[in-house]
Amino acid sequence: MKSSTDGNAASAPPPPGPAEAPEAASPPLPVKASRAGDLKVRVLSAVVLAPVVLGAVWMGGWVFHALMAFSAVVAVSEWTNMVPSARRLPARLMAAIGIMIAVMAQIAAGPAAALGVAAAFAVLTGIVGGGKDRGLLGFGVLYVAVGMAGLMWLRDLPTVGLSLFLYVMLAIWATDIGAYAAGRSIGGPKLAPRISPKKTWAGLLGGMVSASLFGWLVALAFGAARPDVALAVGAVVAVVGQAGDLFESAVKRRYNVKDSGQLIPGHGGILDRIDGLLAAAPVLALFHAAAGSVLSWW
Repeated sequence: MKSSTDGNAASAPPPPGPAEAPEAASPPLPVKASRAGDLKVRVLSAVVLAPVVLGAVWMGGWVFHALMAFSAVVAVSEWTNMVPSARRLPARLMAAIGIMIAVMAQIAAGPAAALGVAAAFAVLTGIVGGGKDRGLLGFGVLYVAVGMAGLMWLRDLPTVGLSLFLYVMLAIWATDIGAYAAGRSIGGPKLAPRISPKKTWAGLLGGMVSASLFGWLVALAFGAARPDVALAVGAVVAVVGQAGDLFESAVKRRYNVKDSGQLIPGHGGILDRIDGLLAAAPVLALFHAAAGSVLSWW
């Protein structure tokens, strides 16, 4: 009996042990495929959305205003969804109504009227929403309104509106690309590790250089009077845009939110895409309004 049992044991393969299970259960290929799939989704989203946005910007008028109104409502809705409140739905409705009226006030009477409306609805949104962070909840209305006021004021300028809008938009896009490339290739000290651990000082400098070059090229393409000034302003736009990005990142980290929304596949929400623009556009608008005639830069 013993020899028979030993023979069977020698001829039959041993049962798989528990140590073999993890090797079969966690192959590395799905992780790589998932990353490739995420990149594909991001690229496809950009390919679809970029012509729509650029087309509306190029056409201007009511088409551009409709794009701004839609973006503003979605952005402020994302904000009120991120910041906790005691009554979320009433807060979202109040914020959406307020930002729509602010956009209409901008079209009818200019940015001062728009910001006055937004300030009033910021207070109302905080009161209606309630909660311990009602001040930050309401601030989102003013935050989005200030950015949209800058963008709309730039685009609606006669003669130079299109070129200035493209200048700030492309400078912000270039900032993101340059910061990513320099941050990945150079690395180094972190810019704001508690807020955005992936951002580095090298990335900021790369973004500034990239924004300056793109801004200079836009200035040359549109025949700006002082492309050298556009070169310097591009670096400032990059810094302000990165500050806007860090501000939204700080709010998301405060409430443990990864993306402001899920509207754009692979990219997150509207706020995730325009946080830099919301900060940079009003700064460029103020600069052009205050110093444009003196420097005659554009």
